[in-house]
Amino acid sequence: MDADIARLYSKKRIKGLKPSFVMELLRLHACGPMTITELAESVNRTHSALSQKVAAMREAGWVQTVEGDDARSKKVTLTDNARRIVGRLAAEWRATEAAVAEIEAEIPYPLSRVVTDIEQALARKSFHDRIAEKLAEDPAWG
Repeated sequence: MDADIARLYSKKRIKGLKPSFVMELLRLHACGPMTITELAESVNRTHSALSQKVAAMREAGWVQTVEGDDARSKKVTLTDNARRIVGRLAAEWRATEAAVAEIEAEIPYPLSRVVTDIEQALARKSFHDRIAEKLAEDPAWG
């Protein structure tokens, strides 16, 4: 699905944008500059995960960091490049949500339930542990 979304960006000559950046870019557009902690909380991610994502978005030219409310803090804000395309990103987000709803109407098991069920299974035993167990049984892994 991400690859298909990326193809749409490519057709619109939006370079260096990963579909995984869009939620945060839209949130920054809607709410204005935020600290990484605030942004992480607003999209229900860890500070560590958002810090890495912000670094990647900054490197790609979609966000920048500016001085925060005091000299010790920094806020993440959109670049001019991101502000120019945010309307298109919002349109893509709406279209993607509609397409997901369409797919869910065609299948007996909602995609959102799949994610929840996978999260619960991984909480019982991590993906790492599952792979490690299989590798322990494989003599080629040795």
